[in-house]
Amino acid sequence: MKHIFVINPCAGKQDSTTLVTQKVEAYAASHPDFDYLLYVTQASGDGSVFVSDWISQHPAVEVRFYACGGDGTLNEVVSGVLNAHADPNIVQLTVHANGSGNDYIKYYASHEDFNDIDRLVHGTPHPVDVMKVNDRYSINVCNFGFDAMVCKIGNDVRRKPIIGGKHSYTTGIIKSIFTSRTNYVRMSVDGEPFFDGKMLLTTLSNGRFNGGCYMCAPLSKNDDGLLEVNLFKPMSLWKFASLVDAYTKGTHIHRPDVKRLMQYRQGTQVEIASNEPFWLVVDGEMMHYKHYRVQNIRHAVTFVSPHE
Repeated sequence: MKHIFVINPCAGKQDSTTLVTQKVEAYAASHPDFDYLLYVTQASGDGSVFVSDWISQHPAVEVRFYACGGDGTLNEVVSGVLNAHADPNIVQLTVHANGSGNDYIKYYASHEDFNDIDRLVHGTPHPVDVMKVNDRYSINVCNFGFDAMVCKIGNDVRRKPIIGGKHSYTTGIIKSIFTSRTNYVRMSVDGEPFFDGKMLLTTLSNGRFNGGCYMCAPLSKNDDGLLEVNLFKPMSLWKFASLVDAYTKGTHIHRPDVKRLMQYRQGTQVEIASNEPFWLVVDGEMMHYKHYRVQNIRHAVTFVSPHE
């Protein structure tokens, strides 16, 4: 099998190119049969193009792509795999965790587990679902409303001291509290009306975590063909503050006092619209349209978790 490390130098608080290169070369030095390639992305979207082109040029080669970065880097690798219409029995992907959040991998293991190259090389493959969002893809979480503005601000400050890095999402929350707590949207799930009015935030999830530490979808399974739709209605600042701890731990979905403020269901296809273009976040990357169609694709790719 070919092992290709797609390194995003812009991921995380600092460029990890040298660190990843040294780790991979050291591993290869002690494993002579390890067939690998290092590729450093040149710009946003370049990882997707590289992955798609490589697969198209080597259609019969068994390969595992390592997204060396955060959720955005993983998204680019996933998109490249799907744009190439790759056979999931031949093409696999995983993560070498170098991002600020790395939310998707929390479904399986810790940040440290996904930094162990030997455990990744000998990892366990899983067929997992991917959402198609208009003409893009999401393996983890799509979110809009308050959550989207939080992400946008978090992206803007992620490399700043104190308020950036793992605190980026929290910084976004604090700022967005005063600007983005009501958002109008119309939604249907699997062709049935779901919501029409003002809401606080909505997440569409195959993964369970977003924002670095928040368990937005504790019931989600990433291989069952169903995405989780979790919508919060507008609420007072006091109530919002009282839910942050529960939202972090994933216990919000079981609280009786939250049920009147939340609409939840599973589905395979979601239509979202508003009167004006609005921000929607796809695995940490921003989209800006009036209308979105989200379709869940069961077992679209093969994801590898670290060997136990």
